[in-house]
Amino acid sequence: MEIKQIEHGSKGAFVIEEGNERLAELTYSKAGDKLIIIDHTDVSDKLRGQGAGKQLVMKAVEYARASNIKIIPLCPFARSVFDKTPEIADVWNM
Repeated sequence: MEIKQIEHGSKGAFVIEEGNERLAELTYSKAGDKLIIIDHTDVSDKLRGQGAGKQLVMKAVEYARASNIKIIPLCPFARSVFDKTPEIADVWNM
């Protein structure tokens, strides 16, 4: 699954698309230079059960590490991934 990052000003998203159809997305807002807030994750029924949501969260973690920033996971799904994955606590802004 290819995950693309899209940014427009202080808003961004990690998306999975097939053709012209968006099958999954994780949206975030930048809060200054050192923090992003994950506010929504959505996965199409076409990808359910394939781990697409977690892959989106992990892509956001990869981005945070590369950019030396922290994440606030306001989205309940993203928060559950952070709760269950202690190895990504380094980017969690608790």
